[in-house]
Amino acid sequence: MSVSLILVMFLIGFLGSFLSGMLGIGGSIVKYPMLLYLPPLVGVATYTAQEVSALAMVQVFFATLAGMWAYRKSNLIDKRLVLDMGISIVIGSLIGGYGSQYISNDAINMIYGGLAVIAAIMMLKPGGKEHKDSSETNRYHRGIAISSSFVVGILSGIVGAGGAFILIPIMVSVLGIPLRITIASSLAIVFLSSIGGTIGKIMTGHILWAEAAILIIGSLLGATAGAKTGQNASRGFLQGTLAVLIILTALKIWFDILV
Repeated sequence: MSVSLILVMFLIGFLGSFLSGMLGIGGSIVKYPMLLYLPPLVGVATYTAQEVSALAMVQVFFATLAGMWAYRKSNLIDKRLVLDMGISIVIGSLIGGYGSQYISNDAINMIYGGLAVIAAIMMLKPGGKEHKDSSETNRYHRGIAISSSFVVGILSGIVGAGGAFILIPIMVSVLGIPLRITIASSLAIVFLSSIGGTIGKIMTGHILWAEAAILIIGSLLGATAGAKTGQNASRGFLQGTLAVLIILTALKIWFDILV
């Protein structure tokens, strides 16, 4: 592996995981397009959609683990919500991660683009009032929480994402969970999701372990720094950043698919 490739992988891991820790996402909303387009752009490597989704899933596991650890003393993680959505998303992501080997690269990109469009639309909806900790979480519909996270798990397992970029809009817009609690809890939920998804990707044999190791190092550093930033940022800034990030990614994916 060249020095240039190592630097590119480290930067992708750090940047994606900084956003992961700050915004409560797994980071694949950023890392998937970066892994797909940046290495060939600078002439260091070219990866297939299958390889990119596998690399992204492994990174999600470590990024959410680091981010969740940084939030452990904040009282923002809703344990019941994590269990309700976490168990079903693990099952779904395991199914999606293993089943992705039977899906074409173009189909994986289209699924990713479709999820990004749905998430972007949902994130444009104004959020509810800000709550200081998980003890103030509004009641939510458990049936919707469990079923929606199962579907998200299947789709995110296919594209190699933790699923938070679609899970967070559902938690905020559909279930009515306060944004800051959503961000902290989603890190724990997506960590559980990434367990099933990573196992599925290992079973397919698409993981490039050398590149994955560099991504992991960048992820552990970036996620911790991002989580500290997210705990002090305003709700409006966090929601706005998420919305812009998801919209730009959706536009890029669909431009490449259609043009």
